[in-house]
Amino acid sequence: MRKRVIFIFLVAILFSGCASVDKSSLRRWPSLPVLESFKQDERVLILAPHPDDEAITCAGVIQQALKAGAKVKIVYLTNGDHNELAFIVYEKRITVRQGEFVHMGRLRQQESIKAMKFLGLTEDDLVFLGYPDYGTFAIFSQYWRTPKPFRDRLTRISSVPYKDNPSYGAPYQGESILSDLTRQLIDYKPDKIFVSHPADVNVDHKSLYLFLQVALSDLEGLMPKPKVYPYLVHYVGWPKPRHYHPELELYPPDKFIGSQINWQRLNLSFEELEKKYRSIFYYKSQTASSAFYLLAFARENELFGDYPALELNPQTTLKDKVISYFGFSEMSKESEDLESFKQDNLVEDKGQVSYAQTDDYFIIRVDKTKKLSRGFGVMLYIFGYSKDTSFAEMPKIQIITKGNKFKVLNAKKRITNSKVALDFSGNSLILKIPLEFLNDPDYVLTSLKAYHENLSVDATGFRKVKIK
Repeated sequence: MRKRVIFIFLVAILFSGCASVDKSSLRRWPSLPVLESFKQDERVLILAPHPDDEAITCAGVIQQALKAGAKVKIVYLTNGDHNELAFIVYEKRITVRQGEFVHMGRLRQQESIKAMKFLGLTEDDLVFLGYPDYGTFAIFSQYWRTPKPFRDRLTRISSVPYKDNPSYGAPYQGESILSDLTRQLIDYKPDKIFVSHPADVNVDHKSLYLFLQVALSDLEGLMPKPKVYPYLVHYVGWPKPRHYHPELELYPPDKFIGSQINWQRLNLSFEELEKKYRSIFYYKSQTASSAFYLLAFARENELFGDYPALELNPQTTLKDKVISYFGFSEMSKESEDLESFKQDNLVEDKGQVSYAQTDDYFIIRVDKTKKLSRGFGVMLYIFGYSKDTSFAEMPKIQIITKGNKFKVLNAKKRITNSKVALDFSGNSLILKIPLEFLNDPDYVLTSLKAYHENLSVDATGFRKVKIK
């Protein structure tokens, strides 16, 4: 009886709020450019964090590429074995046994195989790596050359458990994922790559993008440079309205208006859209609880876009804080619907993130229109890349601030002699990070999340910032 009550309660949570539609979210963007057509014998690679991501974002890509005579391959980072709520709704039982999580991962793998066969692919076109669902960002940011690999807190597994997967037995460490992804890139040599977005709020989605950036950098000069098209899935309050609306176009979240992302669209024919719609229902374990959400991606078009890399020219001085900052983030909101934005994001004023460089420092600055309170803080990630140093040996920096205090971590280890400096005054927060502490990188991958007290109020996607 107790399990039944818990089950009903969880279902109520899953479906609460699904009926309302925010009409303001239907405001149209300016016309977006159309993705270039696929070509005969072109090699298309789709990187999916979980089974179903490839269908809701790229079912049209798959169909149009195959029609053009292109080759399509899909590589799945995880088997999606961590979606406990979907498991409860689908199988109507609660369990925390290790084998049940692996069972869920195998089930989701079979669902993807059936869905992709429906869209025209074969099982040989699909590669399931089987790394830990909801654990790959922790691996990317903390688990490189560590004595013990990452251990999933629910499954209590620390290596790939799927015997039929090519990565079976690989420890949950950064080297394993990077090596497997690199091997797939070398063997397939894709012309175009579709991958999860650096601004996606799901940790596996952003980590797959980060692993790809490192792998492509390592392979620079060893294979032709592919075009990369990130797709967005998880973003607060998007897409709206939920449920199936084939008559609507899919536009980016309003928060990206005025950002530097070069969005493009892939228009779908009626037949392609209908086939995409039908393919989504092969994921029965997910549609049992989330059909209203997954079907919201079955619209007139699919959507892709990435930030351009930022190139900084070293500045000569920081005297009197007079410095030219290059680059800005989506924390800057340029929309006439600002009041709605404030309410949705729990912030009271606009903010902007900027980046700069001197000969010795990488600098990040947060500006707000109101004076910063002592409860304001940020959590900053900085991952440096150098062609001369293995990425496993590069620092994985996390900086956490609150008011004028801060702490610095490299992976999981706290650093007390980093020489990082914080200037917290007025409307600005400025962090100065020595380039030597970052091991003099060629570029950094960085993102920032802002807090007030313990409440998250805003965040940026990961940006690639080149260092000179």
